[in-house]
Amino acid sequence: MATAALPLEALADQERYRNRYIIAVTVSLASVLELLDTSIVNVAIPHMMGNLGATLDEIAWVSTGYIVANVIILPITGWLSAYFGRRRYFAGSIAIFVLASFFCGNAGSLSALVFWRIIQGLGGGALLSTSQAILYEEFPRAEYGTAMAIFGVGVMVGPTLGPTLGGYITDAFGWPWIFYINIPIGMLALALSLSYINNSRFQQKVSQVDYLGLLLLAVGIGTLQTMLERGERLDWFDSREVVTYALISAACLTAFVWHELTTEYPVVDLRILKSRQLAVGVLFGLILGVCLYATIFVLPVYLQNLQNFTAEQTGFVILPGALASAFTMASMGRFTGKFDGRLSILAGVSIFAVSMWKHAHFTTESGVADFFWPLILRGVGLGLIFVPLTNLALADLPMSKIPNGTGLFNLMRQLGGSVGIAVSATLVQRFEAINRAELAANVTQFSEVTRERLSGITAMVIAKGTPAPLADAKALAILNGQVTRQALMLSFEHLFLLFGACFVLSLPLLLLMHRSRGAPGGAEMAH
Repeated sequence: MATAALPLEALADQERYRNRYIIAVTVSLASVLELLDTSIVNVAIPHMMGNLGATLDEIAWVSTGYIVANVIILPITGWLSAYFGRRRYFAGSIAIFVLASFFCGNAGSLSALVFWRIIQGLGGGALLSTSQAILYEEFPRAEYGTAMAIFGVGVMVGPTLGPTLGGYITDAFGWPWIFYINIPIGMLALALSLSYINNSRFQQKVSQVDYLGLLLLAVGIGTLQTMLERGERLDWFDSREVVTYALISAACLTAFVWHELTTEYPVVDLRILKSRQLAVGVLFGLILGVCLYATIFVLPVYLQNLQNFTAEQTGFVILPGALASAFTMASMGRFTGKFDGRLSILAGVSIFAVSMWKHAHFTTESGVADFFWPLILRGVGLGLIFVPLTNLALADLPMSKIPNGTGLFNLMRQLGGSVGIAVSATLVQRFEAINRAELAANVTQFSEVTRERLSGITAMVIAKGTPAPLADAKALAILNGQVTRQALMLSFEHLFLLFGACFVLSLPLLLLMHRSRGAPGGAEMAH
């Protein structure tokens, strides 16, 4: 009997997994759309300010609104997926995203643009976590690595390509087109979703809505994200607005955790964090988010402020590293399960740290060739981390809990990214002030080297036609500018070293994880 059943089982599996690669492309398309829109808009902000007559503080809500909506929806994607049915929820989210993209491009006022960006964020937030959960179910266990590699390529390449693509589209066609470009890609993803994506076989239908949990989560996560987005601009806790955000967020999130652990039908099942594997994976994901997004944020600022690169040139400098990351992940997928995933993470963090050490040797005179290998190393390092970390984090969860697990994992990575960007934006200014004070202490009228440099600059400006009475003041201004540039350069170097060290110091967390005894969803099979 058993032997006769085997071919039937194999045929059923073959039928079930037949469209897996089309599904992988579909969910990756959706994820790239979501992530691209996080970073693509930043390049077009100056154009939007001019068109809509908005200040920098007001236009920042175009980015903030999207990310806040995104972060609110991430942890509840598993619950929403169960409530509406996965196929309907995923396709509906793409439809909302595409529709909102059209209205964003058509927005005639700032308030309309911010409103549709929030709607776009609510649609986009679903795409990331639901995509991961779909892949774990639509691929056989032996191919989970390949599935996560296909997904990971989009996750890593999306945010990196955003500024390049955004710069080119804005310059060539105008800012509304950074939204219109989502429409054809989104329509394709929607058509493929409706054709190939099925409801989950493991999902348990939700019978009650946890309205209090939803409200506490939305307010708590929303105010936390808003605080991180606006903190640097408002000088952090010197601002009453930031303090208010912090207090509301702390109160709501504390109440949310208590409520979710005591209610029968929680909107986010925090009890799955009893799995040490997931708890450690989520924490490591937070650190990955900090280091990934902070370095993605800092490098273009350095290239554009100190090297005077355009957005397009910056994109071409970053592109080889993004491709290296994609290639590494694609290769990693083939080896998943063949060796301990923790070793891959160890190797990835070590390579990332070497890359950051090389980044810390950039100068104001560095050229494109100097950036190539450090960025390739960064890409390879991150590529070695992403696939095994996701698989290790979710390894002990039953298949029915995977959507919840991916939601928490992606939430922490996204929050980590916001923390990384907020911290690096603050530290780059603090470090610059400290470095400038130290450099200025040595650039005095009593220093022989300073006097020589000043007389050299004075002679140069006179030779270029500046009248002698004005030459001294102009030479002093030039010297002041040089000191400021070097202080800024040093602060970037310190930041690169800091994030490299931060990642290395998180490695002991790996000791709390066991070598994955199987792929995610294994617990379901055991029951």
